[in-house]
Amino acid sequence: MSKSRWVQAIGQMQARIDQTLSTLKMEFPHWADSSSGKWTTTPDGDWTGGAWPGMLWLLARRSGEAKYLDAARLWSRRLKPRAHLQTAFKGFGFYYGAALGDLLCKDKDAALLALDAATSLKAQFDCRLGLIPLGSDAEESEDVGNSFSSIDSLQAVPLLYWAAVKTGDSSYAGIAARHTTRVLDIHMRSDGSIVQSSELNPATGKIVRRFTHKGFSDSSVWGRAQAWGLVYTAIALAHCPHEKRWMEQLMAGADWWLSHVPASMVAFWDFNDPAIPRTETDTAATAIVCSALLKLGQLAPTPALRTKYREAGERTAKALIESYLTPAGPNDARPPGMLVGACFNKRPDARLQDSANRAETIFGSYYLFESLSILDGLIEADKI
Repeated sequence: MSKSRWVQAIGQMQARIDQTLSTLKMEFPHWADSSSGKWTTTPDGDWTGGAWPGMLWLLARRSGEAKYLDAARLWSRRLKPRAHLQTAFKGFGFYYGAALGDLLCKDKDAALLALDAATSLKAQFDCRLGLIPLGSDAEESEDVGNSFSSIDSLQAVPLLYWAAVKTGDSSYAGIAARHTTRVLDIHMRSDGSIVQSSELNPATGKIVRRFTHKGFSDSSVWGRAQAWGLVYTAIALAHCPHEKRWMEQLMAGADWWLSHVPASMVAFWDFNDPAIPRTETDTAATAIVCSALLKLGQLAPTPALRTKYREAGERTAKALIESYLTPAGPNDARPPGMLVGACFNKRPDARLQDSANRAETIFGSYYLFESLSILDGLIEADKI
């Protein structure tokens, strides 16, 4: 696909960012109704909150316009009450919502906020378990605390690696590496597929059970579990390219995805839902994997493999923008630039604020916007 199509899609998403900026007041966008574009919001950002300032940091870098930089700074500051919550998932919010302000815009206040959260996150590491547990404040419906883990908890990794580079303190990187290795070894199956969640013995660290918080069943492959595993392993590898085992796991996971995703390149919400193809897609999981494939297109060990994964990332982005990104024009009443077709959580035990499918999610939109910013050359895939 030509660069002009990526640029066109970026323009559509910028229009949605502008429309969202004009409607939000104090609360963070979480997910939006696909027919109206109306956002369901959260007061403190929840685990998804950093995706919104993350998009604004990207747009500030792209445009050079003060209005986007000011907005990114404002929404980044609003994450501050979450900096010391006991949740592994705050790594997502403060990496994309604050550390990106340093990486993309050299913003000192955002860097200080990100470092505060990273220091708290590092302290959550449990030596007996060999990882950062979900924590008592983790944003799940049940089964959270200091003896539970999930592939989602790799969200801690980018923030810790960023802090190591920013401060020169290798202890952040040491914790990130131990956490990455342990979480992957617990949750990745031998065929490259990933199970979401686990319970560990708090005294010995031994695995008590593997299960899912959000997938179809304990033995199924929830799309977003596979996606989280891929994107955060890719980010870890960008910091530690010598970790051969991570590379093997990342390529096994990416190959599993590519051999099981439909010809459309857009995943269903769970690969093992017996209702396929008459069930929900998850464009959010697909956008996350798009980012991971583009990173692997930079990191894979041979030119042929780099080409393979880069082209897969391009095909994924093309599928998302052609079939699920709302267009601009009089024939569509929806705001342009919405990435619809995401399944946030369809399980009956989902938290109320997560009970949505066929929706737009702020984090899915972030990862597509990031991927487009890579494809049009604004940023390098392995630098973010």
